[in-house]
Amino acid sequence: MSERGTSRAGAVGRAPAADRPEQLRNVVLVGVSGCGKTTLTESLALAAGALTRAGRVADGSTVSDHEEIEHQQQRSVRLAVVPVEWHGVKINLLDPPGHADFAGELRAALRAADGAVFVVSATEPVTAPVLALWRECADAGLPRAIAVTHMDAARADFDEVLAACQEAFGEGRPDSVQPLDLPVLSHGQVRGTVELLSGETHGEAEPAPDTGPARERLVEAIAGEDDELLERYLGGETLDPGTLTRGLRGAVLHDALHPVLPITEDGTGTIDLLDLIVSSFPAPTDRQAPPADKLACDPTAPLAAQVIQNSGDQYVGRLSLVRVFAGTLRPDTLVHVAAPDRPVGPEDSPGHEPSDDRIAGLTSPFGKQQRPVPVAVAGDLVCVGKLGTARVGDTLSERGGAGPVEPWSLPEPLLPIAVKARSRSDEDKLSQGLSRLTAQDPTVRVEQNAATGQLVLWCTGEAHAGVVLHQLGALFGVQVEQVPYQVALRETFAGPATGHGRLVKQSGGHGQYAICDLLVEPLPAGGGFEFVDKVVGGAVPRHFIPSVEKGVRAQLEHGVVDDHPLVDVRVTLVDGKAHSVDSSDAAFQSAGALALRDAATRTTVQLLEPVAEVTVLVPDEYLGSVLGDLSVRRARVLGTDSAGPGRSLLRAEVPELELTRYAVDLRSLSHGTGSFTRSHLRYEPLPAALAARAAAPGR
Repeated sequence: MSERGTSRAGAVGRAPAADRPEQLRNVVLVGVSGCGKTTLTESLALAAGALTRAGRVADGSTVSDHEEIEHQQQRSVRLAVVPVEWHGVKINLLDPPGHADFAGELRAALRAADGAVFVVSATEPVTAPVLALWRECADAGLPRAIAVTHMDAARADFDEVLAACQEAFGEGRPDSVQPLDLPVLSHGQVRGTVELLSGETHGEAEPAPDTGPARERLVEAIAGEDDELLERYLGGETLDPGTLTRGLRGAVLHDALHPVLPITEDGTGTIDLLDLIVSSFPAPTDRQAPPADKLACDPTAPLAAQVIQNSGDQYVGRLSLVRVFAGTLRPDTLVHVAAPDRPVGPEDSPGHEPSDDRIAGLTSPFGKQQRPVPVAVAGDLVCVGKLGTARVGDTLSERGGAGPVEPWSLPEPLLPIAVKARSRSDEDKLSQGLSRLTAQDPTVRVEQNAATGQLVLWCTGEAHAGVVLHQLGALFGVQVEQVPYQVALRETFAGPATGHGRLVKQSGGHGQYAICDLLVEPLPAGGGFEFVDKVVGGAVPRHFIPSVEKGVRAQLEHGVVDDHPLVDVRVTLVDGKAHSVDSSDAAFQSAGALALRDAATRTTVQLLEPVAEVTVLVPDEYLGSVLGDLSVRRARVLGTDSAGPGRSLLRAEVPELELTRYAVDLRSLSHGTGSFTRSHLRYEPLPAALAARAAAPGR
């Protein structure tokens, strides 16, 4: 490996620079919450000389976790970027949250990165959520190394963790997961490491472990991916460390080998990891950019960049993290801001028209710090201030240059949180606050429910909802209160009924007079509303018949029992009376509404509940639990299909009343590995017991 420790001097306080893509590495650290990912980021920054002292998550002093909510919860909730320099190479370390609720931040980081360090704790088993994250990286096509953290813990066993990783991540090829270093143990504690390729030891060298078998397996794995190396190896030639390091790079780039390194909290193993990133991880030129017209990782090409993240608050304004895929981004240049062909957020998120913005200045992020930089070449990450219209996923380009860069997929927000403004002042600021919130967080969907009148924030889970409500107050100065979420029910007539509406008021002068008789009949589900005129003999003058229909329609909107809209009925006007002086449009509207309410007293009015079509993707080991839970939710299971090795896709019809917290409950049932989609299907009668409870006073 490379010479150690020579890159530390002069790195603190300045932004690393890269003049060409080959001098860049964009690396995302991926792992479940609590695996030590943020601590590893801190250790890497310290080892590279970007810090003089490592912070601690518990103290709220790390570079990555710099927001107030992260200090309170002692976990990451936003993607952080920590650039460091190592042997003349700028490494952009991306530290996204590990909690499943913040998968949107992870997927943004996967788009910005070219390689991944997959972080596994030596004290925790390789569980289904860990495997799900591994699949996320694989689906993004990122080459991966594995960092085993917490190796200084009392119960850490590197061999045991390695075997678990080989079984879980080998995907039928356990030899694709091989240690690059072995820990040196003394009195049960990790005191150093030994490099398998070079034989060098770091830290305490005694007692040195037997590296022979492990080195042989590693060399075989490297040589197996290169025909020339394999021929030389099988021919008995001793391959030197330089040759093996070059072979290692090829194997990593082709995703054929995942090197494993032990890491301790005091930083043992971090320098070897930095060396690995520089020597074997892909530069931006080694990776295919996301689909777009005329896109090449060339600083001289036309500009094409994509907004990865928006941040800021009501005082600072918007700050956009951008990945430059082609060309060079410079200050004081005019860029064309265009939304992707499809939204990066929820499908019904409002888009925006293309616009032109001038780049005011460029900065390199380092946690919450922003350090000015002169330019950003193809492959680099940079922050741009005051891009007023740019949303996450938007493309920055030159006019006539590359088309919109394809967006990445984001998790659908499926947990409804109903809120209301705390005060009149908050109500005045709410619209602008929500607009700024959704510009920063595309996984939030804002709905003004016309049926219930509620303002609903659709989130990905409870942790996400807590952050969203906090950000509204802390960043945008809008205080809201959470209120019970209401599912939009409907009413319909169970059988035909007649109704009599009479409005007669004589109080001297011009009065009000209107009488009408209606026949109300149920229609099949989805039949909507029909109005029929069967008046004979002019009992209701022709010009007042539309007034009756208008009054009936108005009453349908408010329902006849419990303020739920009335649907699927045919209303027939059969008779009525009018007065030559006192009858009016308003009077017949009122009479029509009165007649409809009267008809409701003469039959049974059914409550209807919405039913959703639901698909659930879950590991086979949790399928039984999910099926049992759905049966309790009154679901009709339509079938299950295989969704690949070890996973099942379940289809069901589920009442929406049973889905209000399903995003949370499914995550609990499946240990964070299950996901689901839902779409409205139809309305069905609500069971009598539930209908009685829904109609009860004070429900």
